[in-house]
Amino acid sequence: MGMTGNSTDGPAGERRQLINVAYRLLGSLTDAEDAVQEAYARWYALPRSRRAEIRTPGAWLTTVTGRICLDVLGSARVRRERYVGAWLPEPLPDRTGRNHGDDPADQLVLDESVAMAFLVVLESMTPAERVAFVLHDVFRYPFADIAGVLDRSPAACKQLAASARRRLSAPRTPVTRAGQDAEAVRRVKDAWETKDIAALVDLLDPAAVMTADGGGMAGAALHPVEGGARIARYMVAIADRAPGLELLERSVNGAPGLVARRAGAVMTVAAFEVTDGRVTRIWAVRNPEKLRPWTRDAGNRPDASPIA
Repeated sequence: MGMTGNSTDGPAGERRQLINVAYRLLGSLTDAEDAVQEAYARWYALPRSRRAEIRTPGAWLTTVTGRICLDVLGSARVRRERYVGAWLPEPLPDRTGRNHGDDPADQLVLDESVAMAFLVVLESMTPAERVAFVLHDVFRYPFADIAGVLDRSPAACKQLAASARRRLSAPRTPVTRAGQDAEAVRRVKDAWETKDIAALVDLLDPAAVMTADGGGMAGAALHPVEGGARIARYMVAIADRAPGLELLERSVNGAPGLVARRAGAVMTVAAFEVTDGRVTRIWAVRNPEKLRPWTRDAGNRPDASPIA
C-alpha cells in the first residue's frame, strides 16, 4: 500500500496507523506517542488553505511522522551510548481484561513485527536502514514514497532496505507454535517459583542468552547472561533476593511471557524466544520507566502465584 491513507475519518482517523508505524520505528510506545502528537501538531499548525491543498492527509502525516522518528533514532543512538547496561524495546502490555479503548497500546496490531526478537534486531540497523525497512517490508510503502521521508532517491532507499534485510539473515523462529511456547514459558514459571535449578536448566537451551534492561534505575545484569546453567542460577538468585515476588503468565508483545510483581508493583516483564520446546532467549525489562503501562494493567488481577 502506498502512503495514501485509507481512513474515512480524515486526518484524525490516521492515528492508529501512525502509532503502529512509529512504535516499530522507535521500539518505544512513549516515544511513538510523542512522534505522532508532534506530527499532528505540525498538521494543525499549517494554514487552513495549505491543509486544503493536501489531497492525502494520511500520506502527509506518515511522511512527517517518519521524519520525526528518523530524528529521534539519530539522537537515541547518542543517548544509548550513555545508557546503563543493555537497552531493550519497551514491552507492549497484555490486552486481556483491559478496557482502555483510548490507550495507544490498544491501537497496535500484534504481529511478528512487534515480537521482541524482531525489535531487537531492528535496533542493530542504522536509522535510515530501519526507516526504509520498516516502511517497505512491514508496511509495504513504495520506495518512491519512502524517498520523501529519507530525502534520498528511491534507488538509495531500496539499497538501505536491502542492507537492513541482510541483518535479518539469521534463521527466524516460526511463529506458529504459540501453544508450545506458552507451555514452555509456563514450565519456566513453575520451576522459577519452586527455585528448581535442575528443572530450569532442562528448560533452557545450553546456549541460551538472557538480556536485562534496568536502565540504571533497577538492579539488572549489565551484560547478557550466557548459558542455561548460569541463567538458571541467576533467576533463582533473583527469587532469593525478592521474597514475596509474584509471577503472572502474560502476553508480551503478542507472545507468551511472564510478569514479576512485588507488593502490587510490576518489577520485571520478560519476553521469551522458544525453539523446539526450549527457551533460547530471555529479554527482561526492569527499567520502571518502560513498565508504567504494566503497573496499571497487572495490578488489578488476582491470578498471581507467589514465589515461595
